[in-house]
Amino acid sequence: MLRSVLSACLVAQLFAAPSFAADINVGILLSATGPAAAIGNAERNGTAFGPAEIAGKKVNYLFLDEASDATAAVSALRKLHEESKIDLLIGPTTTPGSFAVIEPAVEYETPMITLAPVNALVAPIDARRRWVFKTTTNDDHEATP
Repeated sequence: MLRSVLSACLVAQLFAAPSFAADINVGILLSATGPAAAIGNAERNGTAFGPAEIAGKKVNYLFLDEASDATAAVSALRKLHEESKIDLLIGPTTTPGSFAVIEPAVEYETPMITLAPVNALVAPIDARRRWVFKTTTNDDHEATP
């Protein structure tokens, strides 16, 4: 499912991006360290299954550790945007980090696929949340026995 969501977002971004862009840069912010490292490292292993090419364009995966910290997540996103001009963000691992990077993602008009499971990240859809997507189950599914 992540692969199809990623492909759909990247193809949509391609139509909005200038045609001279040679590569697609995907920023990946995950918890490789910190309290959520067990989850973040498993998520990082999953990035190996991402497509190498979409619509004839090479896909570059640029990983930064957000250390399970919201402030570090924002700094990492800003770094990815400024240094690599990412077209899409995957992550962060945690809910606090995901909430923290919404504002810079909106500022940069960068679609974001969060890995956090909280509905409030994507709903209700408004000017900010239209840039945020999630791949996990909804809250009511998580809490139902």
